[in-house]
Amino acid sequence: MGSYTLALSPSKPFIKSLSQPFQKFNCRFGPTFHASFLKSNHSSHANSLSFPSSSRSNDRSNAYKSASNRLYEFKVRSAAEGTNEGTSTDEKLQILQLGFMFAIWYMLNIYFNIYNKQVLKVFPFPATVTAFQFGCGTVLIFLMWALKLHPTPKLSRSQLGPIFLLALGHTAGNLLTNISIGTVAVSFTHTIKAMEPFFTVLLAALFLGESPSIWIVASLVPVVGGVALASFTEASFNWIGFSSAMASNLTNQTRNVFSKKVMVKMEGTLDNINLFSIITIISFLLLAPAAILQDGVKLSPSYLQYVASQGLNVKELCIRSLLSGFCFHTYQQVSYMILQMVSPITHAVGNCVKRVVVIVSSIIFFQTPVSPINGIGTGLALAGVCLYSRAKRIKPKDV
Repeated sequence: MGSYTLALSPSKPFIKSLSQPFQKFNCRFGPTFHASFLKSNHSSHANSLSFPSSSRSNDRSNAYKSASNRLYEFKVRSAAEGTNEGTSTDEKLQILQLGFMFAIWYMLNIYFNIYNKQVLKVFPFPATVTAFQFGCGTVLIFLMWALKLHPTPKLSRSQLGPIFLLALGHTAGNLLTNISIGTVAVSFTHTIKAMEPFFTVLLAALFLGESPSIWIVASLVPVVGGVALASFTEASFNWIGFSSAMASNLTNQTRNVFSKKVMVKMEGTLDNINLFSIITIISFLLLAPAAILQDGVKLSPSYLQYVASQGLNVKELCIRSLLSGFCFHTYQQVSYMILQMVSPITHAVGNCVKRVVVIVSSIIFFQTPVSPINGIGTGLALAGVCLYSRAKRIKPKDV
């Protein structure tokens, strides 16, 4: 009779032990952990108490356990759904942030190329213009560090040599690009610069011993063919603009290959933003004296009168120069920020889309004449760049 009473009226410790899993419920361990935890607690309590072989006692015990399990499953399901909703919201916010940064990247590129072309058209001194753009970037960098928007880098003496070589390539690449933009149409310069993957593969094979896959080689065929077709039919074609854009490709990709080979030693000591900032400052210090020696100071009354005759007065020239310098630095800064958020392949695809946007916008703004064959060649080259980006995702099978 005593044991039967125990079955109908469980003791207080037994009730407390059954409710214990819910009191200590913590959703961070996940439903699997708690399910096994509940099962082990129920089984241990069942083993520690002796119930008579009464059907009424077993029915009540099983009903109690079933109700406990249902309540627990409801709590676990609710917690899991809440966690999934939080994760989904975070992912949506990250996608929106990334999309916004890509839009800013493209917009700054469009404005930079427009303002840069307008300045170089009336002020045909690319060394001075490029040095001024590096100078604008240097001012923005020191403001960023002074306002503590980004931590100040700490450099060792051993890092200065490799960084100096990277800055040298960065300086030459941007100077050559401005030479090309100043002499040919913006759309044509960017069509030629679509051949960057070709130089990347060539230099990586020569200096890093990396053999390209058959898919990468196949993707380079439309790139080379499209650039050749666009060059033959370009109305603004001249050899200075063409060769300087090609030399820019070679210089930039040599810098990238060298960065991949040497800068591995600096991994973890400098982030992308600070590395780009230091390179910009060194580029300004390198190019500013050379630009003054080559171009001199072009502020004489006679030359300012010439600038005004080309459609821009002095005030408009200064404003467009400042805007091009601001856009020049910030679009590259945003590009490095995006590179920290996505994979290099995704960044390369975004860069391909950016080139399409810049070419189309410059053709519309400057009303550049484009023949059907020229348009086909440009489109073919850009399609090849997109195929190259996708081909890099294909990993070669181990033999």
